Amino acid sequence: MNPFDLPAAEPLPLAQRLLALLAPGDAAQDAAPQAQWLATLPAAPLAQALQAWQAQAPGEDARLHRLAQALALNPTELAAVALALAADTELLAARAIAWLQAPLSDSHPTLGLVASLQAQRGLPAAALAELLDGQALASGLLTLHGSGRCLPDAVLRLPQALVAALAGGQGRWPGVRLESTGLEATNPLLVAGTTGSDATSVRGAPPLLAASLLAEAQRRGAALAPRAALVVRSGHPVEARAACAALAAAQGRRVAFIEGEAPAGLGPWLLLHDALPVLCAELAPGERRPLPALPGWSGPVLVACGPEGGWTRDGEAVDAWLLPIPGADERSALWAAHLGDEAAARALGRTHRHAGARIAQLARAATADRTPAQPPHTQALLDKVARAARGAGGGLLGALAEALPQDIPDEALILPPPLRTELNALLQRCRARDGLADDLGAAARTRYRPGVRALLVGPSGTGKTLAAGWLATRLGLPLYRVDMANVSSKYIGETEKHLAELFARAEHAEVVLLFDEADALFGKRTETRDAHDRYANQQTNYLLQRVEAFDGIALLTSNSRARFDSAFTRRFDAIVEFTPPTPAERRALWLAHLGSAHALDIAALNRLAAGCDLAGGHIRNVVLAARALSADAPIAWPALLPALAAEYRKLGKPLPTALASES
Repeated sequence: MNPFDLPAAEPLPLAQRLLALLAPGDAAQDAAPQAQWLATLPAAPLAQALQAWQAQAPGEDARLHRLAQALALNPTELAAVALALAADTELLAARAIAWLQAPLSDSHPTLGLVASLQAQRGLPAAALAELLDGQALASGLLTLHGSGRCLPDAVLRLPQALVAALAGGQGRWPGVRLESTGLEATNPLLVAGTTGSDATSVRGAPPLLAASLLAEAQRRGAALAPRAALVVRSGHPVEARAACAALAAAQGRRVAFIEGEAPAGLGPWLLLHDALPVLCAELAPGERRPLPALPGWSGPVLVACGPEGGWTRDGEAVDAWLLPIPGADERSALWAAHLGDEAAARALGRTHRHAGARIAQLARAATADRTPAQPPHTQALLDKVARAARGAGGGLLGALAEALPQDIPDEALILPPPLRTELNALLQRCRARDGLADDLGAAARTRYRPGVRALLVGPSGTGKTLAAGWLATRLGLPLYRVDMANVSSKYIGETEKHLAELFARAEHAEVVLLFDEADALFGKRTETRDAHDRYANQQTNYLLQRVEAFDGIALLTSNSRARFDSAFTRRFDAIVEFTPPTPAERRALWLAHLGSAHALDIAALNRLAAGCDLAGGHIRNVVLAARALSADAPIAWPALLPALAAEYRKLGKPLPTALASES
């Protein structure tokens, strides 16, 4: 019975059609099982076999049929791919190929075996050329093995991931993650039956994106042309990837996130899954990287990365989309979706400039202990969100900054009234920064950035770092002290790279950045005498640009404003001067540190305030040392005086005469 007379529901797989052509006429005389199996396969001329298969491929060859059309494989390539796939998926086919290629023992087809299919046309050499120059090898769909052999004996194989994908599975590559899209992948609220706070129970889904971002992704995704490229930038990789998934959804495709170098053969795999490739990489400031080629893939390519660096294709810059922080109303909508409390959502959306990923993270932390039957309480939710934000783990900014999660109450900050007024004004500026210029004139609105930059300057121990903690506490934001040792690097460009990562993460997470002793990093530019000076000035120039573009809150402390480059001074929104405390302020500082654990009378406290010209930080050191000397007893003069003397010795000063006479 001719195989092409079989019912339409039972077409023969292509590999079996080809093996039937390769079987020798005396195969039935051989006792080997594979020879007997080959003898049972009905044969037909090659052109007829390929034509019949192209017209009606069996279900098991459906993916191979689709891929062959997408890559426009020539007949020789199609035969090679079909035989190589059968060698990895059909035991009898693999053994039959090995038997046909004897004395070679390889069960994968050789170039010579595939070329022999063209022998009836007298074109075996042309078949070799078709394979070597064809799209199957160029795209990585086929790989050639057998170094040192003659060319006809070289073996053809398929990458393991492509074998699995062509056989009906997914196929896995190291560093590549395939995800479904549709808007349910970028917005858990669109999953059937998921509403309110239950939306966060959709595990593995990217964070919610604001409605305006989803609409923009729909517009951009629909406009993406074949072979187009787009860089999606965000301060957090999760946010950028969520936007890429939304772009893929707009095209009706799945999405494949690629970490590191794209493996050979990925292009055909993307075609099989109709998945949009997303290259995930972070670049350093000023770094330029060419967009890698994906042989076999002819669709758009996306890049998910941070705000720094640039991507090129054929020498030209790739278009970029920088994801903005949602407006107050959209932030409130995102909070409401996660928390299920409209009042809390309005308050959080109005006062905190969080993006979708950060909102999702904080909402999960705030609702982790809430049961479905438990109604939300607005103030309790606000308190939990504030605690979650302030108590965020040190990993939020990596190793570049240290979290300072301690709350600083009002009574811990002893300041003169004018200085407290200045700090309150700075606090109000930070709270109003999001919409500060909305109703102002065009000149004020032009190039307005919602970032706040302040310099806290004054002698050591006057409360600059404490004031930074107080500001962060009142704002309900986490405070991170920048680790200068981890940020600075002796290698050219590394410091800027670390700072770029730091600022990008800080903008996304909305934290308060504290640069203690900032003049070490923000110092004056110098006259260029050598390469070292040129690099130092280049670093300062980068900081000038990045601090001005920073959308968050940055606090810098220093002992002297004269150490800063004049260009920085213009960029500060506020410069707050901390002066040494007056006797009245020193008395308040002593009481604030001693609390009730002392046995000093009013006269003794007055002598301390009048005779000790110490700032708050030094007073703290004295009180802690005296507490250790007093054991469990209240702090008294006998313990306080040695602690005072030790602190003065640290400062290189003698103990004041009025106090020394007390010992």
